[in-house]
Amino acid sequence: MTATEYHIPVMLQEALTGLDIRPDGVYIDVTFGGGGHSQGILSRLSAKGQLIGFDRDVDAQANIPANKNFTLVPHDYAHLKNYIDYLGIDGADGILADLGISSHQIDTPERGFSFRYDAPLDMRMDKQIPKTAADLLNNTSERGLQDIFSQYGEVKNARTLAHAIATTRKIQPLKTTHELIKILESVMPRKENIKKYAAPIFQALRIAVNDELEALKSFLSQAYLVLKPGGRLVVITYHSLEDRIVKNFLNEENLLDANQAMIYGKTSEKWNHISRKPMAPSESEIQQNPRARSAKLRIAEKL
Repeated sequence: MTATEYHIPVMLQEALTGLDIRPDGVYIDVTFGGGGHSQGILSRLSAKGQLIGFDRDVDAQANIPANKNFTLVPHDYAHLKNYIDYLGIDGADGILADLGISSHQIDTPERGFSFRYDAPLDMRMDKQIPKTAADLLNNTSERGLQDIFSQYGEVKNARTLAHAIATTRKIQPLKTTHELIKILESVMPRKENIKKYAAPIFQALRIAVNDELEALKSFLSQAYLVLKPGGRLVVITYHSLEDRIVKNFLNEENLLDANQAMIYGKTSEKWNHISRKPMAPSESEIQQNPRARSAKLRIAEKL
């Protein structure tokens, strides 16, 4: 399977430009996936350059490039600094995070990420995670389910949906995506499209199963420590929750330092915002790859 068959890299040229790659630099792709972004980075490195990839999905290991400049860490990027220290790397010139789920994960029915297939409710990015989406749906309290759908999916009738799931599972535990779809169809607002209604609900379950937002927060705090002064952080997000976390992290870090500067006379900022506003994919890219339509790219440089 080629990288583009596994996953088409989103905003590839924008990401590579944002990293401002030096041929002999050290770079980290914390969401290796199909390797599309990594291949782009490697194409700009000299024999002295180095690229470290992270991916907790075992399927991604099939995409490891035959390149001595590349090393894959088969673990979650939430543990970025520990593994970079373990590898003996004293700092990175650039870090890339493409937070989207890969096309391979969506299009593999047994992974349970898509409502297009009748498949087990799995949704684990790392198959070693003990709890699946089915476990979450069947064992989380009704109020807990409401919070998941409301906070992670911004579902307007989250309370009604959570109650319907709690009522159904008393009769028979939920096991498949289509069993969940039947419940969604029974509670979705009139005139609503099932695809449009189901998408944020599946997104919310995926986020909860994989603890994605906490992993993102952990990664961001470590990225600053791993980057060298002048190093670039490039992050591609796909929904408002992710983008808000990235935006707030970059802005709040600078605000905190600005306050410290007023009190202690320290340097006022940690980040130089290369892109004050998030960049969006071009219309031509969206036409070629519709899954890129919600992407937002932010670039910041460590001061």
